[in-house]
Amino acid sequence: MAGAARPYLAREFFLTSAPPTSMRPPIKHALDELPAPDDALLAEARRAEPNPTEHRRFLERIAALHALERRPPAQPLDWPGRLRVAAFNAERLKYRPATRALLDRIGAHAALLSEVDVGMARSGNVHTIRDLIGETGDGYLYGVEFVELDLGGVSETRLHAGERNACGFHGNAVVTRLALEEPCLIPLEESGFWFPGRKGTQRRIGGRMALAARVAAAPRPLWLVSTHLESKTDEADRQRQVQALLRALDGFAPNDACIIGGDFNTKALPRGEDERHLLIDAPERFEPLFGDLRAAGFSWAESNLARPTQRTGPANKPRPPFGKLDWLVVRGVTAENPQVVPVLDGSGKPISDHEMVAVDLVL
Repeated sequence: MAGAARPYLAREFFLTSAPPTSMRPPIKHALDELPAPDDALLAEARRAEPNPTEHRRFLERIAALHALERRPPAQPLDWPGRLRVAAFNAERLKYRPATRALLDRIGAHAALLSEVDVGMARSGNVHTIRDLIGETGDGYLYGVEFVELDLGGVSETRLHAGERNACGFHGNAVVTRLALEEPCLIPLEESGFWFPGRKGTQRRIGGRMALAARVAAAPRPLWLVSTHLESKTDEADRQRQVQALLRALDGFAPNDACIIGGDFNTKALPRGEDERHLLIDAPERFEPLFGDLRAAGFSWAESNLARPTQRTGPANKPRPPFGKLDWLVVRGVTAENPQVVPVLDGSGKPISDHEMVAVDLVL
């Protein structure tokens, strides 16, 4: 029993021990392809003591955690005048054709994606973003949030027993036919919270992060930011991550127009139907990160609907009541026509446990 308890104790230590000063600055090194980690290094990491010092040692040695992957569009799109942006937690991006069909149907010019696998057995050991793009000519940015040491969670490990990951990347992406400039990866936390794993699986190296880039064709500076906040901690931890994101934006895009989209994991928000107005009117009462966003000039009232964005996904979970976890928050733009898009394939089956959110932006 003592051995089973240690990961939990280690995770508690990770949550409270890492000082904010240990955060790396934004990472601007871009590559055509991120290198796969060395198998021997990953094997060494699996044997290591699950503590913050060991996590930091491996984080520093994995090159893919110190760069982002960039592929420009084949023929960049001119500024459309009215920009449609979608955000989607794609739950591993296992259902690429259905995701592509949804993005095309809603006319998204840019997609801010989270929970994107690259080289994971559970999603076919493919480069899911390149597969999603196909022959469309879209470009993309991809950043690694975690290098996975296991096959995934408990059910994924059981389902893919005996398989191996090609490179074990899990992260965020921006997919668009617009040319993007000054891309960077912004670390939001590097405590190694997931290094001990959870329920005996899902050991990870890395931390929550955001991807940001400036739209080259926009008539004035406009930044797209894709992010994913931690799901297994609390509202104070999510606030710290948003504060880290805002500090970084202050450094290279102070007061510029910006849209931040993704899974904020705002689980403290009320879920009752009679409380839905509070999701827009007073979310900071439950999730203080909204107070920081407001102070930095961001708003959400015109870019979101007061509706839940969770849904029962392919694994038949979660179950109601559902929360509003996914957001598009804006600064310096006019937001119109917010939508919550049901993520169903052509046969009516769900492709994620999150709905897609979308909005139109006018500069």
